[in-house]
Amino acid sequence: MEVRVRQKGFRTQRYVVVTTLLDAEEVTAPDLAGLYRCRWQAELNLRSLKVTLQMDVLRGDTPEMVRKEVWAQLLAYHLIRQVMAQAAQQEGVRPWQISFSGALQTVRAFLPELRHARGDRRQGLVQELLRAIGAHEVGGRPDRNEPRQKKRRPKPYPLMTEPRAQARARLAAKS
Repeated sequence: MEVRVRQKGFRTQRYVVVTTLLDAEEVTAPDLAGLYRCRWQAELNLRSLKVTLQMDVLRGDTPEMVRKEVWAQLLAYHLIRQVMAQAAQQEGVRPWQISFSGALQTVRAFLPELRHARGDRRQGLVQELLRAIGAHEVGGRPDRNEPRQKKRRPKPYPLMTEPRAQARARLAAKS
């Protein structure tokens, strides 16, 4: 289905959406266009995983350790999203209106106190945590214009293309 975009600031003026939804009366072109625009939220969620949780570079040396690292990060991601959902419900906002990085920072800030608190004190801290997370609302994201540029400057060193132990041995042999 072809969808036309008539909105200032959008690069693409026309795009084709391919779908397995076949009933054109039940799912219209405007419906598909709206769903296509919702992909922005999925892209933000992936960015939360890659950048905020620092999964853009995996550190495991073996496939088993990489799998463990990915599962641990996914668990952390889902726990933060669960707390965000609770905060959103308590504060009367939608979960995607709350900043993931703000929620993560708030949980990290509350952790030392939560570890030692018991009973009513702990419950009070949890309520305060949810209020603090709910206060981290993000700005309006749809239709914004952002430059497509890399923010970080490349390092002036070549990429490491051999195991660190071999590189050290090679450097030691030169001196």
